[in-house]
Amino acid sequence: MVQRVATVAFQGIEAKPVDVQVHVLAGNVVFNIVGLPDKAVNEAKERVRSALVASGLALPGRRITVNLAPADLPKEGSHFDLPIALGLMAAIGAIPHDALDGFVVLGELALDGRLTPVAGVLPAAMAANAQGLGIICPAACGPEAAWAGEAVEVLAPDNLVQLANHFKGTQVLSRPKPGIRAVDAPLADFRDIKGQESAKRAVEIAAAGGHALLMSGPPGSGKSMLASRMPSILPPLAPAELLEVSMIHSVAGELEGGALTTRRPFRAPHHSATMPALIGGGQRIKPGEVSLAHHGVLFLDELPEFQPHVLDGLRQPIETGEAMIARANQRVCFPARFQLVAAMNPCRCGLATDPGHSCKRAANDRCMADYQAKISGPLIDRMDLVIEVPAVSAADLILPAPGEGSREIGARVAGARLIQAERYAALGLAIRLNAHCPPSVLDEVAALDAAGQALLRDAADAMRLTARGYHRVLKVARTLADLDGEARLGRIHLAEALTYRGSPSKLRSAA
Repeated sequence: MVQRVATVAFQGIEAKPVDVQVHVLAGNVVFNIVGLPDKAVNEAKERVRSALVASGLALPGRRITVNLAPADLPKEGSHFDLPIALGLMAAIGAIPHDALDGFVVLGELALDGRLTPVAGVLPAAMAANAQGLGIICPAACGPEAAWAGEAVEVLAPDNLVQLANHFKGTQVLSRPKPGIRAVDAPLADFRDIKGQESAKRAVEIAAAGGHALLMSGPPGSGKSMLASRMPSILPPLAPAELLEVSMIHSVAGELEGGALTTRRPFRAPHHSATMPALIGGGQRIKPGEVSLAHHGVLFLDELPEFQPHVLDGLRQPIETGEAMIARANQRVCFPARFQLVAAMNPCRCGLATDPGHSCKRAANDRCMADYQAKISGPLIDRMDLVIEVPAVSAADLILPAPGEGSREIGARVAGARLIQAERYAALGLAIRLNAHCPPSVLDEVAALDAAGQALLRDAADAMRLTARGYHRVLKVARTLADLDGEARLGRIHLAEALTYRGSPSKLRSAA
């Protein structure tokens, strides 16, 4: 008799159903696993053997074959340990044959029979809920699985013995409660920043509309300080966003204790990051920083120091909101609707814009052009706001702390985001921010009067705006109007939006 156990394999954040078929029959004593298993799955044989012995059981002296169907789907990860072990236990009568009916099973086994945490429990629980099934997972992942819904039966034992006793009726496992991560550390506040009023204004606009922001300025001018305080003015994740973000972090194995948080992600990878680290991929395909920053902020400090081909890999995710990882044997898509915030110095030493400074390498303009040429023109063109952050003077630092902090700025940002969400919901669009508005809708949501059309036409010719730049100016202007609570764009909104495109000479030097 073949014993069947349901589990999953992951493609991106999608949990594909896998049928674990365990067959014990007479013949040579051998333990085979088939169905395109990777090395971690093949090594499950030894973990299962030791875990069963530690639990008071022993593998039968027969031929054991485990098939992971469908056989043409690659199987990766250690979460196949528990379904294989439970299939064997049911096959030898250690638990009832029908005990596993109606459950999706995943978990890794320690050699002493304990269940250790695995990645991807939340997507697996969501897939189980969609099929009307329950889920069996390690105790440490129980709070994560419980988020799939009250209707999902969740069994989260510490070890194999507890689970066997539950099925025999001698012990009852209680349903775990959804985990919420305790956030004790307060976020850095904008009240800490003295001066830089124009830069703070740009950060507020970027946060309100989800726009990409590039800050250029000398070392110590406060670029990183501004970016690190952006999470303090962003509203908490909406329920649908929370689920999407948590599923990505679950697959990546970054949910601490299975607990979720409503704080938006803020990722700041080092400039030595590789393409798989930033975009996603690797030998075992995992989400990259662009996906881990989904519905949050991806901050790239020292932008020109990143490898050029890695930076150009951002272009497609910025436009589509997805990171598509293509391999010879599979194609995986991760959500990547992130807000890009970047900072850079004007040149390698960072002092080219200082009055009276003369660069020893070359003329200041030449030194700046060489350094900025590491960033491609198409990537710069995808930046909605490009601003200069000047050095802070001692006179600014002596001044008392500003009266307006993150609470006041965050209230305006939340109000503008609410207006945008309601607007696009009324239009039947599955977007919430102006930065994601498709060009076909801009004529309706960002309509200009005759004076505004004349201004934009003249500015587009003078600044040599591309079609992408033209649309991004309109999106920023729409955000400015939302911050002011205006239903229609005014000339003042359009004029301010144009100032954030950067000067044409700098864009040409970067290209």
